[in-house]
Amino acid sequence: MKKRLSLRITFLAALFIPGAQLHAGNSEWNGIVLGFEPPGAGLAGDMAGIRPLLQELGFNYNLNYLNEFAYNVAGGYDRREHLAYIDQFALTFVQDLEQFTGIPDAKIEGNIVNRNHDDNLTTRRIQDMRVNMVDSAQESHGTGSVTRLGWLTFSRSFDDRRLQWRIGMMNKVQTFDQTTPCDFQLLTLCGGKSANSFFWSNWNIHTWGTTLDYKITPDVTFKTGIFEQNPRATERSHAWSGSTKGSKGFILPIELEWKTTINALPGIYSVGTQFTNAVQYDLYSGKSKKEGLTDPEGYKPYNRTWFMWASANQQITRKENDASRGMSLGWNIGVSDRRSNFLHLVTAASLRYRGLFDARPEDWIGLGVSYTDISHHYSRNQRAKNVLSGINEYSHAFYHPIPGHAVNAELYYRFRPVSWLELQPGIQYWHRPGGLRETQDAWVGEFKTSVTF
Repeated sequence: MKKRLSLRITFLAALFIPGAQLHAGNSEWNGIVLGFEPPGAGLAGDMAGIRPLLQELGFNYNLNYLNEFAYNVAGGYDRREHLAYIDQFALTFVQDLEQFTGIPDAKIEGNIVNRNHDDNLTTRRIQDMRVNMVDSAQESHGTGSVTRLGWLTFSRSFDDRRLQWRIGMMNKVQTFDQTTPCDFQLLTLCGGKSANSFFWSNWNIHTWGTTLDYKITPDVTFKTGIFEQNPRATERSHAWSGSTKGSKGFILPIELEWKTTINALPGIYSVGTQFTNAVQYDLYSGKSKKEGLTDPEGYKPYNRTWFMWASANQQITRKENDASRGMSLGWNIGVSDRRSNFLHLVTAASLRYRGLFDARPEDWIGLGVSYTDISHHYSRNQRAKNVLSGINEYSHAFYHPIPGHAVNAELYYRFRPVSWLELQPGIQYWHRPGGLRETQDAWVGEFKTSVTF
């Protein structure tokens, strides 16, 4: 089984660089060109000596401000011009406990996010909202203007630091699906695809859980755990709550992650799956011939559904032997149970280049394309509702549009004039917004600002 896995991963890596030489046990693995760039010196500096003092006590933190603008240049469902704006403050911190307790790698980790200006261009202009939202022009939009606890956990290591255990109010991004960075402003290009399962959420939403990371080799890590499956976790009442009210079952994720170098260039690959025992409802089939299409409680229930994801991120060039400059290629995919998930398949490919120009060695340029296939069960349900209502005109307010697939793309350039500031203009192209052929293709201008304090 291990030989088969190794052969498959080796083959996947070879797709990026034919004739590549693989090297194991990399102590010099550097993911900067892959998009995993540590934050620079903050605007507040050492805060008159306060930050170094906190670091001596084992407390490290990152405070970041982010805003995202989106403007509908042309096309879309509603062609009236609109400039949408959202922003957020995010505090992420780690308190090292090893120096006080002697417990290997013991620490407390936390995340708090304050989001404001619930203004989403996708729902206001780009997509016909008579169908479920397929993508977002501002990836940090979600759950309204609210301050939330993203996670608060305790972790430590065992077995000479090969096994890491984490427990508490958690988020999946602490452990799983960490191959793809979130640098694009389109949601389908931001991060991995495991959140498309809708069993759990991306960062700033917490549920109870525990995880285990085990390093099979210095490069290969096996990850698993168990999470609470709680659809109410996104509600405002749960923003700071540790209650399990609303829980429907548990989530069991499994992932294999591989960090390696190919021709002395770093890469990271992963494949994962998750199962849940929470009750699901078929998007089309009813409990009987008379139920389902018009009564939400009439859809056919079933248990033990699944979701799968995979991703790859490989540096393919290095500029003048500078490890922090060069090009990387990325790809990821998520596949769901089409009976209950309207996003049957979402896949994305991306290209990034850090330091393309000698005068701007810390600037980035990125190009990405995503493809979304809508579940046939969801489309059949929309079609059946039109048959029952006798409405066949798309322009009718009570018509149920029938989605198929969508293709979105984004090009951005990120300036870093100083270590604490990033300015990122870009352009988005939406083909069949919402998966609807009736909606005109859209062009969206974007601008993102990130400030590290």
